[in-house]
Amino acid sequence: MQDEFNIQDISPQNLLQEFFKNFDFYTEEENQKISKAWNYLVEKTEGLMRGQVNPYYLHPMRVAFILAKGKFDADTIIAGFFHNLFEQVPDCEQELGELFGQDVLNICSGTTKISTLKINSKTMQQADSIRKMLFAMIDDIRVIFVKLADRLDRMRNLKGLDESTQKSIAKEVIDIWAPLAGRLGIGDLKNELEDLSLKYTNPDAFQQIKQIVSLKKDERNEYLQSAVKKIFMSAQKMGIEVQIKSRAKHFYSIYQKMKKRNKEAGELYDLLALRIICKQESECYTLIGIVHGLWKPLDGRFKDYIAMPKANGYQSLHTTVLCEGKPLEIQIRTQEMHNVAEHGVASHWLYKKGTNHDMVKAQDLSIINQLKSLRSENLDNENFFEQLKDDLLGDEIFVFTPAGDVIQLPSNSNAIDFAYAIHSAVGEKIVGAKADGKIIQLTTPLQNTQVVEILTSPGAHPTQNQYNQVHTSKARQKIRNWLLANDPTFVDKDLLQKQQAEKEANNLHSKQVEHQKYLDRKEKGEKSKKKKNAEDTFTGKIKIGKNTNFLISIAKCCNPQKGDEIVGYVSRFKGIVIHRKDCFAFGKIRDVQKRAVEVEWDQKLE
Repeated sequence: MQDEFNIQDISPQNLLQEFFKNFDFYTEEENQKISKAWNYLVEKTEGLMRGQVNPYYLHPMRVAFILAKGKFDADTIIAGFFHNLFEQVPDCEQELGELFGQDVLNICSGTTKISTLKINSKTMQQADSIRKMLFAMIDDIRVIFVKLADRLDRMRNLKGLDESTQKSIAKEVIDIWAPLAGRLGIGDLKNELEDLSLKYTNPDAFQQIKQIVSLKKDERNEYLQSAVKKIFMSAQKMGIEVQIKSRAKHFYSIYQKMKKRNKEAGELYDLLALRIICKQESECYTLIGIVHGLWKPLDGRFKDYIAMPKANGYQSLHTTVLCEGKPLEIQIRTQEMHNVAEHGVASHWLYKKGTNHDMVKAQDLSIINQLKSLRSENLDNENFFEQLKDDLLGDEIFVFTPAGDVIQLPSNSNAIDFAYAIHSAVGEKIVGAKADGKIIQLTTPLQNTQVVEILTSPGAHPTQNQYNQVHTSKARQKIRNWLLANDPTFVDKDLLQKQQAEKEANNLHSKQVEHQKYLDRKEKGEKSKKKKNAEDTFTGKIKIGKNTNFLISIAKCCNPQKGDEIVGYVSRFKGIVIHRKDCFAFGKIRDVQKRAVEVEWDQKLE
């Protein structure tokens, strides 16, 4: 996904016209609803600026562009307009629901809750924030899509912020939002978020990779075109119609390879990839045979995600071959699989007309089902939340039971995690395990596609050592609960840490309350003194010349009070808007000098 929002005329009417010009697939009724929402946003935020340059409404329109590229429904587009409106216009919630419906209101409310969370905080707040964010997905997954679009636009426009803020936002994106996009199967959005995060967290590596990729562009094109031609000719002989797309891997993927192999970007050769798209699933397997006939496959690099899809619904065949002495990664999938790979669960809205029978539904996603099962559990422990975050957003493996059932686990999970994933009763009685028929230690990390057998004993029970060794949140929580109930020697360090954190938080809160009381007493005394010394008071009416009969609105940004020096301007919808004379926002209002009027408080002796 690339930022294609490059519009010179950013007047409200032109932006709306550009939106409909770019996205012409909405119905007339949907267009009217979107137009109504846009006009409402512009009216409610008139005069508000974001930063020192752009009007407030520009960011919401860019978010709507991102969502519309995913072909989301009109309600999601409208929620994109309003996603942080409550922060600026807090009293509009009921009106928004009445005008645009409960779905829009619910998405906006969910997005607003997430927006107020401090996810990058290293305190208990982080754990609670992640819980609220992830659980918001259960009620309406569009909440997260709006928030992802918001994060992407902010990442695209970080340039004007200071370096510390840039790195902080980028780290949050790489820790939370990019993995979440991956879990939801939105590959293009995930890749762009990762690349933009790398640009700000490690700019030197980003520029180095960018330079290497650019320098080898001509050489790469010649090499890939040769490979593409051979595949086309071989597929044509088999009567298979294909599309082939060549590309360099995205920067963050290259960066991860550099770290893993401890090499510079120029030393890596497998930076190139081809994607072959065909019509039918059976053709995918014919094509993998063609590719392996043309070039030697590298050992251990073939993966069949068609027979065993990823938890986010992703399907494709992956292989890496040695082409002209260089590793070349090739993916093979159908067009339907490609749509899911690019849009993930968003393909539910992309194909809402019913043209796709294989679309990924939110309720079918592993992450949604995991959250539903965890929602009712006691999730108030910070270390447990770190486990939860890893479970839901980290890498994953697939292992089999002897009966052939597939169990999805976070990477580094062991046999104890596997046992609890099957059933709590199996986990509690585990004494040993086999992987592919061989005895393994219970704490040995399991490998992808292993067949794992659990050995149990009626006299076995959970132990403190197991509690320290497991990796999944379910296993950790179940073992903890058993030990608390049955082992008087068990010391719950996590609970002690929580109690200490709560004690410190309560002490801090008490100090803040006392300090606020002091400030309130001081302010009350100063107001009393000011009132006593004042020679006259004001009615609160505004005069323009000698007249006071005007429609007046008081600006919320500076909230001028009687006696403050004030300025005013003519608004299209709110009459005369009054600001304090020293209000920073007033000078940023479009054409304010042409629209300004001289105003003063109406002074009358009581």
